[in-house]
Amino acid sequence: MNPQFLGRNVYDLDDYSRDEIMYILEATKGMKEINTREYKKIPTLRGKTVCTLFVENSTRTRMSFELAANRLSADVVSFQASVSALQKGESLQDTVYTLNAMGIDLYCIRHSSPGSPQLVHKYSQKPVINGGDGRHAHPTQALLDIYSIWEKLGDLNGLKITIVGDILHSRVVRSNLIGMAKLGAKVTVCGPKTMMPSNMESVYGCRVEYDLGRALSGADVVMGLRMQLERMSEGLFPSLEEYSKHYVLSKDTLKYAKPNALIMHPGPMNRGVEILPEIADSKHSVIVEQVANGVAVRMALMFLILGGKA
Repeated sequence: MNPQFLGRNVYDLDDYSRDEIMYILEATKGMKEINTREYKKIPTLRGKTVCTLFVENSTRTRMSFELAANRLSADVVSFQASVSALQKGESLQDTVYTLNAMGIDLYCIRHSSPGSPQLVHKYSQKPVINGGDGRHAHPTQALLDIYSIWEKLGDLNGLKITIVGDILHSRVVRSNLIGMAKLGAKVTVCGPKTMMPSNMESVYGCRVEYDLGRALSGADVVMGLRMQLERMSEGLFPSLEEYSKHYVLSKDTLKYAKPNALIMHPGPMNRGVEILPEIADSKHSVIVEQVANGVAVRMALMFLILGGKA
């Protein structure tokens, strides 16, 4: 057990060094091996209690956290705001005080407001894993994305990675840019100007392109982002058809990337909008594997933070 991880929070990857990220990837590899066994459950965190505190809905991410905790034999308290006292006006502070009284050891939180994981830690004094806070960060998604690349291609140093879509509203992009930069990848972000923050190059050290062909040129990895349908009502792009015309990942557009470029997507996908089935289901796609890797990454983090016994 590495003591430098004990009791740590996972707010975002800027709190972790390159070596620490690599340590998490190695731990994830071990957890994934456990998931290939016929009997996948191990007693590593028996006696520990993990709470999935989801104030913003996300069935996929919550299930991944809960499955990870169950695989390690932790007890799981599943809190969903839609059926909780929060709907009746209770504050987040009082909710955490109530949960804490039940003996929670680790919180996995998703919330629509940036900074909510820090508040949960303040109120509970227990370690917190951020499962997505507003537009700010989604570190476990970034770790599973990075692990998926590392597993297939090895060292990320010098790899050309292109991320395409709604960059402005994506917490996944921000966490990925931090982690990928620490591992030496060369990242290009691409999307409409109305969906691109103005400071991407100076803040994150990435390359910005608005033309998909130029963005994909020579890419080792291509990641599509979900086109959030609610953005159409904000007038950021004329229509989904217009968006797809310029930014869909297809055989025609992927010809600019390397022939064996990895295809990724954090999900859920809008098939036919940001990615065509011919690409999502191709032999170079690791989209389904990303889901499996998400369970292993979250197992690794829980194991390291709670000091599980190997």
